[in-house]
Amino acid sequence: MRVAEAWRVAIDALRANRLRSILTMLGVVIGVGAVVALVAIGTGTKRQIEQQVEGLGSNLLIVVPGRLDPGAAPSASTLTMDDVEAVTRVVGDRSRVAVTISSGETVRAGTRSAYASMQGVLETTPDVFVRHLDRGTYLTRTDVTTGRRVAVLGAGTARDLFGDRDPIGRQITIGGVRFRVIGTFEQLGQSLGVDRDSEVHVPVTAAQRLLGTQRIDGLAIRAPDRERIDALGSAVVAALVKRHPDTDFSAVTQEQILGVLGDILGVLTGVLAAIAGISLLVGGVGVSNIMLVSVRERTKEIGLRKAVGARPRDIGVQFLLEAVLLTTIGGVLGMALGISTALLVDRLTPVPAAVTWWSLALAFGVSAAVGIIFGVIPAQRAGRLDPVVALRTE
Repeated sequence: MRVAEAWRVAIDALRANRLRSILTMLGVVIGVGAVVALVAIGTGTKRQIEQQVEGLGSNLLIVVPGRLDPGAAPSASTLTMDDVEAVTRVVGDRSRVAVTISSGETVRAGTRSAYASMQGVLETTPDVFVRHLDRGTYLTRTDVTTGRRVAVLGAGTARDLFGDRDPIGRQITIGGVRFRVIGTFEQLGQSLGVDRDSEVHVPVTAAQRLLGTQRIDGLAIRAPDRERIDALGSAVVAALVKRHPDTDFSAVTQEQILGVLGDILGVLTGVLAAIAGISLLVGGVGVSNIMLVSVRERTKEIGLRKAVGARPRDIGVQFLLEAVLLTTIGGVLGMALGISTALLVDRLTPVPAAVTWWSLALAFGVSAAVGIIFGVIPAQRAGRLDPVVALRTE
């Protein structure tokens, strides 16, 4: 039998039982659509996190106390401003070094209040990280040296406390201590699950005095270029270990952070795709079941074809094509469903989604493979029928 003729017969057979064919394809449509949509969500989330990490700045090196090995217990920070001076000597440029000491605080302005992350920082923060001001000015070195009570507000905190009024020059209260607002940041949104607009930056010395401590939580260093970042990290860690022999320190680059996050999200995306693939497997079982029913219903037709010279191979190919046609059409419709779902999720919800060509190719290939795999047994059964027995069947 010619291939073109086999396709025509397969299409006619599916048309003769339209409702059954549609219901059979539905399992494949849902399975493929789920795979495409969930992979798109996983890919979109991964891309967004990568953009957020890269958006923090270029050639960043994060130094924190303790080891970042899996299962390692967190370490209390022993870093102080004296350590910052030692690190600055290693780096050779104070503008490349940033520090932080953070605490969640209720910030008040008149009768209004907002919960924000208070960040005690150096004046170098905008040089190390990507932070742009909306209005006013940032902290100066004099502010840090003297512990002046001045603050720069995140866009969300400024809006919660002052609404549409200009906050520059106004007073806020943090932990019962008054600070004067000298600037506000541009709106940034969430980054790595943290609301960057609900922040208040104050001089690190003022934050230490407010919290009654001399510690700092960690260091961030902007390396001159990507090639020297590993060597700089080793030198900084060696300098800190020399000052604190009983404490371990870790230096992490953006590439290492992206690598770890990428591995985690890759596994998560694979798990989501595997879960969605179960529905595709169920759809394949449905295709096999319906094709077996079709073989039983068309037993006389098979016997007649064999009686006029059709080979077992021709009969087998005929039923195999019908199964592949069912899953292929279901795969195309499923891809359309998955793409539509991913676009709706991306536009109407905070969850990002990005459809990739390889996920479409994979979903379509799997759907076609399902037709072949689950169509083989019915096709073989049809091809092995004895023509005499088939013609006698009622």
